[in-house]
Amino acid sequence: MVDPVSGGERISDAEHAVMEVLWHRAPLTANEVASAVAEGRGWSLATVKTLLSRLVAKQAVMTQPDGKRFLYSPALARTDYLGGESKRLVERLFGGRAAPLFAQLAEAEALSEADIAEIEALLKTLRREAGR
Repeated sequence: MVDPVSGGERISDAEHAVMEVLWHRAPLTANEVASAVAEGRGWSLATVKTLLSRLVAKQAVMTQPDGKRFLYSPALARTDYLGGESKRLVERLFGGRAAPLFAQLAEAEALSEADIAEIEALLKTLRREAGR
């Protein structure tokens, strides 16, 4: 899958809302995307079509003709997008180091006990895999 994020052009917050719809259900028509995302945001069908066009230009979404309309599907996997954005965040705010990010979250009391347990389990798994 193509990753436009690493190529430079970033996905805006509005475009991200459209991507979330497509990551959960695709392929969809522009009308179906608009039905899923526009009402809660006050967007018109024209706004959604503009966002879809931008995403196609960024190679984050692909189109497939379906009669007189197009079907839209993600060309960018959600996990790839999240990985790129996470890496960019850590690089920009924490000099590429993840430990200060977790320290900041802990200090801000943004981590629940469940979050901490999940992180600990992940670290154990990573240590086991690194020891192989």
